[in-house]
Amino acid sequence: MLKYVQQSLAYDVTSSFILPSERRQDLDTQKHFYTTGQFAQKASVSVRTLRFYDKVGLLAPSCYTEAGHRLYTETDFFRLQQILALKFLGFSLEEIRHCLQVGPTRLAEALVLQRAMMREKREQLDAIIQAIDETGKLLQANEQDWEAIIHVIQVMQMQQHNDWRKKYFTDEQLSQMEEWSKRYYSEEQRQKLAEWGKDYSEADQLRATAQWDAVLSDLKQLVATGAEPTSPAAQDWIRRWQALITEFTHGDEDITQSLKNMYHDLRDTPPESAPYRFPFSKEEETFIQQALKVYQQTQKP
Repeated sequence: MLKYVQQSLAYDVTSSFILPSERRQDLDTQKHFYTTGQFAQKASVSVRTLRFYDKVGLLAPSCYTEAGHRLYTETDFFRLQQILALKFLGFSLEEIRHCLQVGPTRLAEALVLQRAMMREKREQLDAIIQAIDETGKLLQANEQDWEAIIHVIQVMQMQQHNDWRKKYFTDEQLSQMEEWSKRYYSEEQRQKLAEWGKDYSEADQLRATAQWDAVLSDLKQLVATGAEPTSPAAQDWIRRWQALITEFTHGDEDITQSLKNMYHDLRDTPPESAPYRFPFSKEEETFIQQALKVYQQTQKP
């Protein structure tokens, strides 16, 4: 019986499959391989799921037979368990791919962000339930007034949209942020920023914070280890930094210049008079300027 189970779950490479010669040396170290159907059964997923994960680059099989059939190993099974665990926690496929690339060092940060996103979704559901209850009360009172119903829902939406900011900023900071916004952005630019940010949520803020924290942490490491601004690591960092800035400015040149002006003045502003502190040391600033110059040269057509 045991022999039957072993044979039904796994195959001996040398006797059951004809493999390309360049694969054989690697495969000799592992005797058990699973076909797509066997691997799907072992992992309790569908064959279609495995094919999809292969297609999107999340889980490629360790090798293929000469006939083109996928072969999976125990190492693949462990990676699949990681994917399924992160999927259960609510991560998107792109987020799962990123977590698997960076490894467990950044997973703790990702989990904090994911927890906040799940809490926000729960709060959104609670707000919807509350809106349903309030709307039901209006209907029970025979108030068939659509304007009143819509107003109730809009007030709840606005309250939910604004309340999360007070978790992270004091009233003084919010006031300073508004003051600096008026000082450095034109009214037209402020309208653009408001339009872009009308659906900006707590989860968006936490995601942006995590991204910027990671970028700043990597910058400090590059400078501390004496990395050259021309190095691939430095240029990759500049690319990520530029991408985050573009995400905020939407590539608008005027808003980008206003942002530069604000940070130029922020450098020499006492902390108590600014909504946030200047994030770079002089050494880090110099590194950014040098790396950015090289990056811009490589981007020229």
